[in-house]
Amino acid sequence: MSIEELIASVNDRLTPTERRIAEAVAADPSLLAFGTVSDLADRVGASPPSIVRFAAKLGFGGFRDLQSRARDGVSRQLASRPGHRVRQPHGSVAPVRGAVLDAVQATFETLDEPTLEAIAQRLVQARNVWILSGETARVGAQTLRSGLAMVRPHVTLVEEHDVGRDLSDADSDDAAVVFDFARYRRSSTTAARMLAKLDVEIIAITDGPLSPLASLARTWVGLGVPAVGPFDSSVPAVIAAELIVAEVVHQLGDTARERIDQLETLWEATGTFLRYTPRREHRPRTRTRTR
Repeated sequence: MSIEELIASVNDRLTPTERRIAEAVAADPSLLAFGTVSDLADRVGASPPSIVRFAAKLGFGGFRDLQSRARDGVSRQLASRPGHRVRQPHGSVAPVRGAVLDAVQATFETLDEPTLEAIAQRLVQARNVWILSGETARVGAQTLRSGLAMVRPHVTLVEEHDVGRDLSDADSDDAAVVFDFARYRRSSTTAARMLAKLDVEIIAITDGPLSPLASLARTWVGLGVPAVGPFDSSVPAVIAAELIVAEVVHQLGDTARERIDQLETLWEATGTFLRYTPRREHRPRTRTRTR
């Protein structure tokens, strides 16, 4: 098990001091991997014995054993970065297919009906819906924005350079959906913290209980994100977004149907879509060159 999984397994038994230690480890894994007991204690405002007790609670014989596991985790994380992956030999597509299919199945299991219903209910009730994301989850955020904007008003995908301007209107009647996975973008986490201070309800689509977004969110969803080539897959985030939109449409009922009908009328009136009838037989033209 990873350090994050070990912490999650004892999360309900951690003291307030141990929770601060866990949060510091999540924010900066290198502090645990390469620092000393005193370094970590100073960072969280705890005593060195508290650090040792934290290690014991996770099942380690002492701080050195915990540090050794953390170093292994950091090494694996560095090996999973695009700069490392792109230098690896190109292998069979079969392992990638298996990893993506497993992630898809896990996404459906994680976003069960009660979870979807709870998320959708808040998005239906909110005055404004703000959507933020890191790079890996960008396609999922765009999918959610596109779907929600078709069935309800006041849905905004917040761009990194527009955070201050866009969120100046946010308040406690709003909800925010934040997509991000390790390596977390500073901008999405900072904006989520700002919204949380405004009492905006945060819904986090992320990767585990130690994500910086999980502690800000009333509801968070942990997704597995497999690697495809040098980059992380966008598939789990897109599936999550589509499932959320489908449940919002269901809860809106006639309101969603009327809005979509109005959109269809506007699209027809403005000629939005190309009218195209494919030919039954299409033969490519051949050019005859003359000298």
